Amino acid sequence: MYLSRVMIDVNNRQKTKDLTHLGAYHNWVEQSFPDEVEKQSRSRKLWRIDTLRKEKYLIVLSETKPDPAVLVKYGVAGTVLIKSYDNFLNSLKNGQYLRFRLTANPTHSVITPGEKRGRVFPHVTVDQQKDWLIQKTKTTGFQIVKKQENSDHYLFDVVERDHPILKHKNERKVHLSRVSFEGILKITDLEMFKKSLIGGIGRKKAYGMGLMTVIPVKQNEA
Repeated sequence: MYLSRVMIDVNNRQKTKDLTHLGAYHNWVEQSFPDEVEKQSRSRKLWRIDTLRKEKYLIVLSETKPDPAVLVKYGVAGTVLIKSYDNFLNSLKNGQYLRFRLTANPTHSVITPGEKRGRVFPHVTVDQQKDWLIQKTKTTGFQIVKKQENSDHYLFDVVERDHPILKHKNERKVHLSRVSFEGILKITDLEMFKKSLIGGIGRKKAYGMGLMTVIPVKQNEA
């Protein structure tokens, strides 16, 4: 696995004029793996847009290395960084505390009488979105750390919310709910946790949702 990033050249509007919706970012990511495009055999990638020190970055998690010459297409020259992710994954341990950032699409399904499949709706409030992630931890191999053992207050929060546009092939525009969480977690099932990191969490993974990144916390943070 590889974790890559590139600073988006947001100050060059002519260069980035195509990046008006999530589908354009998705295409940027896919085109950054020209061998897969040529073979028409595309592996799953996770990606998201991060703001770090007032600069915007495209972050990509992939099975193979992207082509840096294509990855920088809408980026600032010299800012492509590609690192192997395997050593980090292999260093993780059960019981370990990590600081996390997750960008996701919190939703719920509602089944009405007479329908076999439920309709999917976004969670709207911050409390609903936070509860969605707490419920997700039952199947993701980690738990969010509480402020105190018997407390209902968790060490995480929603740090960003927006509704980016996704254009379908028929030009129909859809606004997706995009929410970024940050906090501290504890690994409870190592293999399941690794699958969550690699496979993503929640819906709309092809469109910039589901990627969680983690870093070890300092001793006094856990």
